Amino acid sequence: MAGRINDDDVKAVRDAVPIDAVVSEYLQLRNAGGGNLKGLCPFHDEKSPSFQVSPSKGLFHCFGCQEGGDTIAFVMKIDHLSFSETVERLAAKAGITLRYEEGGYNPGHQRGERIRLVEAHKVAAQFYIDQLDSPEAEIGRKFLAERGFDQAAAGHFGVGYSPAGWDHLTRFLRGKGFSDKELILSGLSQDGRRGPIDRFRGRLMWPIKDVGGEIVGFGARKLRDDDNGPKYLNTPETPIYKKSQVLYGIDLAKKDIAKVSRAVVVEGYTDVMACHLAGVTTAIATCGTAFGGDHIKILRRLLMDNGSARVIFTFDGDAAGQKAALRAFEDDQKFAAETYIAIAPDGMDPCDLRLAKGDEAVADLVQPRTPLFEFALRQIVKRYDLETPAGRAAALDEAAPVVARIKNIGAQHEVAVQLAGMLGILDTQFVVKRVAQLARWARDRGGKGPAQQTPQRGYDTQPAPAGPAGPSGPALNLRSPAHRTERELLKLALQRPELVSPAFDAYGADEFTAPPYAAVRQCVQDAGGATGAPSDYLAAVREAAPNDTVRALVTELAVETIFAKTVDEAYAGDQLVTVRLRAVDRRIREVQGTLARLGANGDPEQLAAVQNELWVLTQYGQSLRNNGAAAL
Repeated sequence: MAGRINDDDVKAVRDAVPIDAVVSEYLQLRNAGGGNLKGLCPFHDEKSPSFQVSPSKGLFHCFGCQEGGDTIAFVMKIDHLSFSETVERLAAKAGITLRYEEGGYNPGHQRGERIRLVEAHKVAAQFYIDQLDSPEAEIGRKFLAERGFDQAAAGHFGVGYSPAGWDHLTRFLRGKGFSDKELILSGLSQDGRRGPIDRFRGRLMWPIKDVGGEIVGFGARKLRDDDNGPKYLNTPETPIYKKSQVLYGIDLAKKDIAKVSRAVVVEGYTDVMACHLAGVTTAIATCGTAFGGDHIKILRRLLMDNGSARVIFTFDGDAAGQKAALRAFEDDQKFAAETYIAIAPDGMDPCDLRLAKGDEAVADLVQPRTPLFEFALRQIVKRYDLETPAGRAAALDEAAPVVARIKNIGAQHEVAVQLAGMLGILDTQFVVKRVAQLARWARDRGGKGPAQQTPQRGYDTQPAPAGPAGPSGPALNLRSPAHRTERELLKLALQRPELVSPAFDAYGADEFTAPPYAAVRQCVQDAGGATGAPSDYLAAVREAAPNDTVRALVTELAVETIFAKTVDEAYAGDQLVTVRLRAVDRRIREVQGTLARLGANGDPEQLAAVQNELWVLTQYGQSLRNNGAAAL
């Protein structure tokens, strides 16, 4: 077994790979102020961006689902990798050679499963590319040429050829050190009578990459009549390939999708190629499956779902294409973007259209045409005889629930008016009211009661009381005005420790009224304090956290933007004074209560001590009010 990765090398990897560069491979980031960036969280569905990245601190945090951490944590979470696999992957990207505490350098066969499978695909892709130049692959080159793709186009998209023999690739990969188990697990080989054989044989090969640009599978096109397999054969489900979670061409299209807030969804590999070569560089395609919810999540993170975002579907004009369009409409409301459908008048796909009419025709095809909701409604309406009252009523019964699913009330009303026009119903308000009634009924039927509030957990080490839990009261609101200053002070202590030290290090955890904030204050103390914070200060504070809950809050506070327009010593001093003054005032009230309980007949010595403490606290509070940070 390989030993653990050297700690200095792990730190070198963290420092060498900017977190914003890594995160940008998966979602669009925009300026969030204070040097931070924001985007739609890749770990949960959301309509507005609550996911923030702090390049200067090397941390990310989502204020919606509370996921957070450093570059390594992000890659581990989004690509489902182990810690060592993640470090090895990032190290390869940064050109860093890792050392291992036991056994020296890590040999290739000991590396993580995912990395090994990705490497096998990378080697296989180059093997297929090389084979495209072979005499046997003439049929593949002819296929490409007939569709308007030259050698440069094939090279740009990494198109290759799989030899027709039984085990050419399998033997090649064995020679590169890959085991039979890895070849079967990767989907590149399959079990034969006498051992593994190639899954893809005698076919044109397209590499399928994930949003990070790594090859995770292949799409293979049949070329010969004696091939009894399907027209297109894709990689089976593997640990790195899930067909519902990949989009062909996303690695090439993602930057332009983010730049222009527009995506074009086509049906096949050659359609993606045709679109890109025609200048429509935002084209992507699904891989042997219908466009669904997981695909939407990928696009939404790139589109950022702003008001100008558009998704254009191009489907064949036949019945299958219309069915695919209606399936896409079922998920339409998961977009905040406007969705359209583009179908060439003669029913040609983008590849055929480019061959017949050139690049301009392809570019013109994907200009926003018919809104997807309108197309879906027309497909429903045309099945009925609208010349009769019964036909109009039946069409309304099927179409109205479709319109009622539109979440935006204004858009719902507008589409209902359009539906009345399609149906030829003169009483527009009747249709509008019918749609609104169905929408209310759906909301009432699917509505849930108020979310049950639960007490805050994970911030102290005291065990929960035994027995049935009583009413927990309102959940702690960490963003209430009462806690805002404490939050600001902790953000300063984590992000700008030089502005609040050494005063901050004299503050006790009891000066923070929210238990989560008290726990973070304790982490700073356990990490050595804010004074003279070293370069790995934040990592030390996160490491000092007693559990994942507190660690997540540390990350959140380290990433969240400080509210002040000017973050300087004056602002830091104001937060220090406010937190301290509130603590003093709380203590004054406690002492006054003690005095009231002691009364005039209390022990004179104890009474004098309490009165003296009250006097000292009162004077200190007055000094803080008069002199500000100078009184600390």
